[in-house]
Amino acid sequence: MTDLVADHPTSAARAAGLSMEVRLAIAEIAGASGAWCPTLAPTGDRVAYVSDRSGLPRLELATLEQQTPPAVLSGPDEEVVSVAWSPDGEWLAYLVSPGGSICAQLWAVRPDGSDRHLVAGADPRATVFAGGWTAAPGHYVCSIAPGDGPDADVVLVDVASGRQRTLASGGFLAVTAVSADERTVLARRGTRGHRHVVLIDVATGEQRPAIPPGAPGGAASEDGRFAPDLRSLFLRAALPARPGLPGSDRAGLVRVPLDEHRVPGPAETLVSRPDADLDAYAVRADGTVLCVWNAGGVTEVEVRDLADGSLRHAVPLPQPVMPGWSLSSDGRTLLAELTGPGAPRALWPVPLDDAGTNRAPLPSTPRWPDPRLLVTPRLKRYAAHDGTELEGWLYTPPGVHGPNRTVVTFHGGPEGQERPDFHQVAQSLVAAGLTVFGPNVRGSGGRGRAFMAADDLAAREGSFTDVVATVEHLVAAGIALPGRIGAHGWSYGGYLTLVALTRWPDLFAAGATLAGMSDLRTFFAGTEPWMAAASVTEYGDPVTDRDLLAGLSPMTTLDRITAPVLLTHGDRDTNVPVLESVQAHQSLAARGAPAELLLLRGEGHTIVGRENLLALSERVVEWFDRWL
Repeated sequence: MTDLVADHPTSAARAAGLSMEVRLAIAEIAGASGAWCPTLAPTGDRVAYVSDRSGLPRLELATLEQQTPPAVLSGPDEEVVSVAWSPDGEWLAYLVSPGGSICAQLWAVRPDGSDRHLVAGADPRATVFAGGWTAAPGHYVCSIAPGDGPDADVVLVDVASGRQRTLASGGFLAVTAVSADERTVLARRGTRGHRHVVLIDVATGEQRPAIPPGAPGGAASEDGRFAPDLRSLFLRAALPARPGLPGSDRAGLVRVPLDEHRVPGPAETLVSRPDADLDAYAVRADGTVLCVWNAGGVTEVEVRDLADGSLRHAVPLPQPVMPGWSLSSDGRTLLAELTGPGAPRALWPVPLDDAGTNRAPLPSTPRWPDPRLLVTPRLKRYAAHDGTELEGWLYTPPGVHGPNRTVVTFHGGPEGQERPDFHQVAQSLVAAGLTVFGPNVRGSGGRGRAFMAADDLAAREGSFTDVVATVEHLVAAGIALPGRIGAHGWSYGGYLTLVALTRWPDLFAAGATLAGMSDLRTFFAGTEPWMAAASVTEYGDPVTDRDLLAGLSPMTTLDRITAPVLLTHGDRDTNVPVLESVQAHQSLAARGAPAELLLLRGEGHTIVGRENLLALSERVVEWFDRWL
């Protein structure tokens, strides 16, 4: 259900601005379903995954050749986030978002659908973060934030009995691995942009940095894994930038030796690329490592030699972006979650050890929209005012060859990245004849650590001016029609939209936000405690940097907005609390500004319900069609 708040025409009158052909196209595009987060059974013949074919994300199970509808293992009211199959094949552990809340719960179920029960997260204030299965049967390790402070503990759960044991505490610890004897934990800790992996001795609680500060790889490390013999560990780490070497700060694969007491030694860089960030990896039993790279927004998969990092062969993919995947127990087949401009997320078998690639997703894949309704974006590069190279993806409607009504859409994060994946709102706007451009301004991911940190704290002003440079480029290149350019964004992108509308009132003719922050001070006060603590290095400290936060907040200059604004928000969002949109709408409405508020009932920070996705897409398209 959706709630419409503020002065607005009736649904029928609003829809009258769009032709029936466009409305049907939006319904086809926004109504597309997908499948994601695959996890293969140890036997390799079945797969569990998340799918929204029923209208909400559910846990499904199917065989790899299954033509009939898959089995649904989650409860009818459970909004499923992710799933993992236990190594012994006895259990599926899955996260549930209660009513769209970011405060997730951990559930478990047998593969035959029996014995489904809540394992952790019964307290509505607590948040469970996914971890993984350990070597002991029925043991799952995760991180749990109790919700009364900034910390999260590493907790070992027996999924059958529900018994819990805290393995590590002291800071916000996101578990990445546990040794086979359950004596040592690898966990990531630190604030956004300053995270590092630590080894934690379960008996003593002692924490040691996996890579000491100043060593190769620096302190910026992400997920870590133990080698099977426990004599070393592997880390995905952001390498330190070197003067005169562009791309030298890219994330790569690092190996760290461990002595008999599991004390880390000097780190060694195994694999790195100056043109790509390492997104994920898997060490295989045959002495190779599977590397998943982000190269300009496109996923590239390589098999490399673990001894010296040399390239064995590249693995072709049938779609450009791979957000998730599961490796078969023999390490030979990848079950990939793939997506592209014309393909919602779906599961594709990808053989790793030969040149062939299966060109068809699993038979149980949900139905895709009509490909004739979709366009493929082009990557465009351009310069910021200070010469920094920026890039973005341009969606052009069929038959458009000159300046056109254009919507600039900003991604979330700000560490997110615009990529050539399935973009329901962008494709819906294109179906209505509007050009769409998704830029990656400074602060975006996929370009190395320095670029991602280039908008931290007071440096955020630089990313704001990237918005102006983006619009100037679109006009100068003959893409956008001056005076008919709109701004749209989700989460941080919604915040950036409001910033642009207040600082440069004439830059955009209309704006639309989804779950955007309007005041960084109230965001810090209202978001989850662990989220607030993690965001201090990104935006500023809510106490010591209060003046900075005020200066960066659109609410302080909201009276400068002249363009019509549509504010949309899930009414159960506790990541960016719904107050952020409500207070902006109240302020605009109080002075008679053209603004509307759309609250999406039962939704959290990410809109996942089919009915709400359809309502949101149509409303955004109607808004820009009307004002541009």
